[in-house]
Amino acid sequence: MAGQLGKGRRTRHAVVIGGSIAGLLAARVLADHAERVTVVERDRFPEEAAPRAGVPQGRHLHVLLEAGQRAVEQLLPGAVEELRERGAPRVGMPEDVVQWQAGSWYRRSAATAYLLTGSRPLLEDVIRRRVLADPRVEAVQGTEVVGLAGDAARVRGVLLRERGAGRAAEPRLLAADLVVDASGRASKAPEWLAAIGAEPPREETLDTGLAYATRVYRHDRHGDDTDALGYYVVPNPAQTSSGVALPFENGHFLVTLSGLRGQEPPTDAEGFEEFTARLPHPVLRDWLAKAEPVSAAHGFRGTANVRRRYDRPGRRPAGFLATGDALCTFNPIYGQGMAVAAISAVALRDALADRRRTPTTLRVQRALFRASRQAWDISAGADKKMPGAVGDAARSRPHERAATWYLARVQERACGDPVVGAAFRGVLSLMEPMTALFAPPVLRAVLFGPVPEAPRLPPLWRETPDA
Repeated sequence: MAGQLGKGRRTRHAVVIGGSIAGLLAARVLADHAERVTVVERDRFPEEAAPRAGVPQGRHLHVLLEAGQRAVEQLLPGAVEELRERGAPRVGMPEDVVQWQAGSWYRRSAATAYLLTGSRPLLEDVIRRRVLADPRVEAVQGTEVVGLAGDAARVRGVLLRERGAGRAAEPRLLAADLVVDASGRASKAPEWLAAIGAEPPREETLDTGLAYATRVYRHDRHGDDTDALGYYVVPNPAQTSSGVALPFENGHFLVTLSGLRGQEPPTDAEGFEEFTARLPHPVLRDWLAKAEPVSAAHGFRGTANVRRRYDRPGRRPAGFLATGDALCTFNPIYGQGMAVAAISAVALRDALADRRRTPTTLRVQRALFRASRQAWDISAGADKKMPGAVGDAARSRPHERAATWYLARVQERACGDPVVGAAFRGVLSLMEPMTALFAPPVLRAVLFGPVPEAPRLPPLWRETPDA
């Protein structure tokens, strides 16, 4: 098995660190290649769909991009339909949202991309129940991984300690042929690797200092003012404050406000709503004035983009992989994390099933890296233009200038040109590769077409077919 993960003889036991979406979906894939899979989770899973301490951003707005929906459905057929049946709204872009981006309001023309906007606890609950119903997958709860077993040549398991037992408690060994780190952005795997004589990965970081706050609202007369399902003001270097209101289950809305370092949205009731005065139009503030808050506001600050380069050669052991936020984490404002977790699980499945190539640790890790690359390019590419961005990935390189110029023209036209808009949404939803922005019809419109007329005021009503 040296260096080999899934071809030849079966993996006897795989351990997944973390019962996150990334960890659960990885466990689903590994169940087809291992005799048994153990998911080790620090928390205890809730009985129902509810926030849990191990997901500190779980109370905030989450969207499942269209590529993420497709990936989840490939791995867990029927899961997307179940999400819809349990109340997760399906929101069409741009038709269903009053959207301001790059200085313009978007025409509410026919949707070409769709979001699922159910809550994070709901999505976790649906995925968790389906994955753990597989008798090949076991969850060990209330237990934390405190280290790796093995050496620089091969990982042979994990060291466990019951959560709350204290550092003096002797950790126990859980032997494994394969260990997958899905423990999130706070992963300790680089330290664990160093402790067994291996080389930790180089980290790339980019941090704008963005912070956001979220509050739940009910708006019983929402439909009197608009037929849109929500509002979205997208930040840019000139407009660094953002606001979004989208529906989730039970007829409620999640409202998330964000600002950069030094301009963080407050979490007191009055300050939260006053923050909307920073937005380029009072439409969201007016909406909040008619809505009823049904929760406190919760803040969150850990929004840096961080990428750990496990894909690069180094003195690292066979039998260890990283996925999800433990591999690559994004500024949450772009809504990519859950989709990338699902896309990465599909990449893991495909890499392990590829009969043309031996699935070595490095080869599979590179497949996971590629699965997250487009989302990183979008998130980091946008964030490096924001004022005050810091980190070794914040520097713009000379070859990026032409791309920046071109993408600025794309955004100028995406608000009203249906061809450019569809391509732009296809890329942002991770359904299409970046090259879709350079397809001949898009290229002609971007380079030679006029900037289309955009709505002068927030388009509260969708366009009629002949508009």
